[in-house]
Amino acid sequence: MNLGISGKLTRATIMSPLTPLFLLAAILVGLLATITIPREEEPQIKVPMVDIMVQAPGLSAREAVELVGKPLETIVKSVDGVEHVYTQAQDNGALVTARFLVGSNPEDAAIRINEKIEANKDRIPVGIPAPQVTVRGINDVPIVVLTLTPKPGAAGRWDDQALSELAGKLRTEIAKVDDVGLTFITGGQHMALRVVPDPAKLALYRVPLGNLIEAVSQANRAFPAGTVREGGQAALVVAGQTLRDAQELSSLTVRSASGAPVLLSDVAKIEQAPTQNQARAWRWAKDDRAAWNMGPAVSLAIAKRAGANAVAVSEGVVERVGTLKATLIPAGVEVSVTRNYGESANDKANELIFHLALATVSIVVLIGFAIGWREAGVTAIVIPTTIMLTMFASNVMGFTINRVSLFALIFSIGILVDDAIVMIENIARHWAMNDGRSRIDGAVDAVAEVGNPTIIATLTVVAALLPMLFVSGLMGPYMAPIPINASAAMIFSFFVAVIIAPWLMVRFARQTLAHGHEEHGGKLGALYKRYASKVIATPQSAKRFLVVVGIATLVACSMFYFKAVTVKLLPFDNKSEVQLVADLPEGASLETTARVLEQAAAVARTVPEVTSMEAYAGTSAPFNFNGLVRHYFLRNAPEMGDLMITLLPKGDRSRSSHEIAVDLREKLKAIPMPAGGSLKVVETPPGPPVLATLLAEIYGPDEATRQKTAAQVEAIFKSVPYIVDVDNSFGQPRPTLKLVPDRAKLDHYGLSERQLFDSIGALMGTQVVGYAPRSELGGNDRDPLPIELALDQSQRSWSASLAATPVAATPTGQLVPLGELVTAKMEPGGQAIFRRDGRGATMVTAELAGRYEAPIYGMLAVDDAINSFDWKAHGLVKPDIILHGQPEDESKASVLWDGEWEITWVTFRDMGGAFMVALLGIYVLVVGQFRSFTIPLVILTPIPLTLVGIVLGHILFSAPFTATSMIGFIALAGIIVRNSILLVDFIRHTRSPDKSLRETLLEAGMIRFKPIVLTAAAAMIGAAVILTDPIFQGLAISLLFGLASSTLLTVLVIPAIYIVLRDDGRPFPEPAT
Repeated sequence: MNLGISGKLTRATIMSPLTPLFLLAAILVGLLATITIPREEEPQIKVPMVDIMVQAPGLSAREAVELVGKPLETIVKSVDGVEHVYTQAQDNGALVTARFLVGSNPEDAAIRINEKIEANKDRIPVGIPAPQVTVRGINDVPIVVLTLTPKPGAAGRWDDQALSELAGKLRTEIAKVDDVGLTFITGGQHMALRVVPDPAKLALYRVPLGNLIEAVSQANRAFPAGTVREGGQAALVVAGQTLRDAQELSSLTVRSASGAPVLLSDVAKIEQAPTQNQARAWRWAKDDRAAWNMGPAVSLAIAKRAGANAVAVSEGVVERVGTLKATLIPAGVEVSVTRNYGESANDKANELIFHLALATVSIVVLIGFAIGWREAGVTAIVIPTTIMLTMFASNVMGFTINRVSLFALIFSIGILVDDAIVMIENIARHWAMNDGRSRIDGAVDAVAEVGNPTIIATLTVVAALLPMLFVSGLMGPYMAPIPINASAAMIFSFFVAVIIAPWLMVRFARQTLAHGHEEHGGKLGALYKRYASKVIATPQSAKRFLVVVGIATLVACSMFYFKAVTVKLLPFDNKSEVQLVADLPEGASLETTARVLEQAAAVARTVPEVTSMEAYAGTSAPFNFNGLVRHYFLRNAPEMGDLMITLLPKGDRSRSSHEIAVDLREKLKAIPMPAGGSLKVVETPPGPPVLATLLAEIYGPDEATRQKTAAQVEAIFKSVPYIVDVDNSFGQPRPTLKLVPDRAKLDHYGLSERQLFDSIGALMGTQVVGYAPRSELGGNDRDPLPIELALDQSQRSWSASLAATPVAATPTGQLVPLGELVTAKMEPGGQAIFRRDGRGATMVTAELAGRYEAPIYGMLAVDDAINSFDWKAHGLVKPDIILHGQPEDESKASVLWDGEWEITWVTFRDMGGAFMVALLGIYVLVVGQFRSFTIPLVILTPIPLTLVGIVLGHILFSAPFTATSMIGFIALAGIIVRNSILLVDFIRHTRSPDKSLRETLLEAGMIRFKPIVLTAAAAMIGAAVILTDPIFQGLAISLLFGLASSTLLTVLVIPAIYIVLRDDGRPFPEPAT
């Protein structure tokens, strides 16, 4: 017998003393990799986003676009690696965001942007402040959030300001933990030395506001002035001093218009108090009696360094907090861990490792019952060995242990054991022949017999999987561990099957099977013969069977058209947190935002699965990956707020987080919202995040056309019952009070605009004129106090008393009131302007909940409504609908679908291309093996048959067909072809002139049916253990039901095709045996 590569490897290693050493080394390096490889909950997707913030005081949004946005767009777009450029302009500023290609290095991205801007700064108009460039990536997302709140009974001793100071000290201690990265504090009140001018007293004491500002600024100034010689030594000269406290500020003197000194305390209120316009944060939690307690809160968010183990960092942080409770953290303060991605990653990893072990044990039991328990023992060693080698390779390639990489291993178990099952079963069959050969010769011959087709079959699985590695966009790196780890596992499994498995079989398996020689497959072979003989009895019966199978496949495909099986990128995950995002009309007060959040919290408290909540008014909650992409960290205006809701662990509740979110969204409708305001329920996306699930970008010739079209599209969105949380990008502009200086009067009084603007800044805003150090006041090196000049919020309205405030004095001592120097005009503010990749765009966003939850169905409903709407009656032109790619012609309105649809389009497009490449690769491999162009077509025929089971499985589980379902379908192409190769190869080798074609087909089918069923059952067991996971359920359904249908049909379809194409006309021998 020609041994081939497989037989030669087995012959060389079956008695070699190096084989057990290789086995031991494989297990050791795998265990080492398992211990050292970092653990994450999700794959770390590098999507650097560089924010370029430009302040443009006095410019309208439209002017900011022309003078700042467009020049920066052209500069940034020329940087290598930039994929998209987004611009958001509003009055007084613009934000340009450069999103780099997936996988780009964040540090390199920031350097390239800075260098390009610096080299082209002449293109930015003179007078525009230098841009502030900030890069953010996945490693800026906090993995641990610590929330500080007073314990019940201690709320009076711990207010926002005290908690904020404690959080600052805790932050310093947490930074000592290894591999801690960026940290920041959210919420709390920061103290300041506040100088509150009294307009009436300024007029009474004849003190111009400008004199007050100058006196405070100059009094808080100190600088090194040089050196002097004193006693033979050089002494440093420091001129001036810094103010220390409110008492020193109060004793300052200010010159009146007549030159008389006036105490600062006579014309202003001086106090050490929290700064104004700050965010608020508070927390609700249940006590031991399940009663809700509310108190102020401050959150400390902690990220990790790049490449660090999230589990180790989070454990280090929590352990550090535990040690600080005896020293830094007072007894009256509760430090709650409100986010711990390290713990959730560890729990998920342990859960999946358990599933990995469960799948392994199940397959071993299967082999034990089907072949023998000694052979099962061999399988119990072969599977972990292959897994350990795969873990080692994964670590070397830089992957982490996360839910995707572990699912790749679980998915692989069912197919990586295929090679070993084929080898073990064939060795056992050869030994059972008892034909005089030695155990070693029998094992080598058995491996050689199925070696070459096994190599081709293994390569076909790899060929089916590897093309998925080239899926582009955000889903590419997210799913990359599946093709890489599964392909590595398949390659390792072959070498383990031909080296380790025979070595173990010789030493541990029995010489003769208890059930005797099963040359024709035993009971399974008899079962196969009963049905196959009917199918291939005549050419007509074979054709009828093929027609029925073809019709069943077409019916299965039609289920997608009739929406019996829906299509979605990824299903909703089952997380332990839900976020509410409040967007009130621009200009809404912090108090209004807080009131809405409190009402939302009252509704959330009625949901039994809710355990705690943190509200953030005027700022954002610590952001996650979704918030990073959506730029939630820029939500720092009074009209914005977040409510973070923590749920019971998923093992302690019957409803998924998505079901809870849907229920919560319905209940929140009872909250009255101001016109133009919205309260959205935001779930953590199961895969790559997007700006919105359903996102329509409206393009057109001008801003007015875009907004009118967008307003109508928004109305259509709201008319679709399963489209929820509808919003737009332009909002309602806040009114603007313009104080226009009278230059003639400024010249008349000899005043400068700078003096006037400083005074207006102190009256209408907050002007920081210096800082007061606190270290000498027992502050323990706390941050210095800012010295702020500002009126109280209640006084900030344009009134006669404010207009009468003296802001300057003439050389003759005449006071000049503010109202005489400016003209006040109330105007509507400018609306925000968005641009994407150099084109003006207005966005309409929404989510989906209810009957359909995939964007494609919302898009179809909106498209139908757009096409049926009478646009002419509303003075508009019907917009073109674009599925992918920005419009080339902007002279007319168009609607481009983006959001989750864009990722869905790219993912399924690339996966479809990967499937075509996989089929081509498999075809080439099979042509090379069989040296025929037609036989490979026969072998590939069963691939569509998997759809029968896949569609049926998705219907039974009411599950959408997702990207993971598609991965399962593509993987099945390799698995099914593997079975076809083994069957066809056996048919070719058993064919002889003495046997009719029907005898040959039956004999080959009866002998190969058992290993085919065993390998399929093993793969199905591997799939079954992940059926409960919401993300990878589609993959499990595809493998489980697709394998069941295609395996049973393959062993019948291929013989039927042989009969139709090559029937020799010879009937079964009589009697048929």
